[in-house]
Amino acid sequence: MLMIRLQRVGKKKLAAYRLIVSEKGRDTHDKYLEQLGTYDPHAKEAPFKPKADRISYWISKGAQTSDTITNLLISAGIIKGKKTKSVFLSEKRKKKIAEKKKTAEAAKTETPAA
Repeated sequence: MLMIRLQRVGKKKLAAYRLIVSEKGRDTHDKYLEQLGTYDPHAKEAPFKPKADRISYWISKGAQTSDTITNLLISAGIIKGKKTKSVFLSEKRKKKIAEKKKTAEAAKTETPAA
């Protein structure tokens, strides 16, 4: 199955990404069929530069998009639909966040307002 996904490029701690089409089972740094644009999250002006006509072509041929790419394409207006959740929290992480909230609320109620 073909996937449209991000390939990380750039310097250490200053990532930039390429939008590529490749086989789902293949490594993103391996061969890919075509580069469909770039995404630089650190850029202030135009961080997302897609090739809309080529993306539409590959989607029409049956290529799937990753969750992050789907969200970027919806934001850019290339495709329509709802954004998908691309980051999932484990149960362990959810419990840890809930405990932090409880301790923060308890600290607020214990300290009297001056």
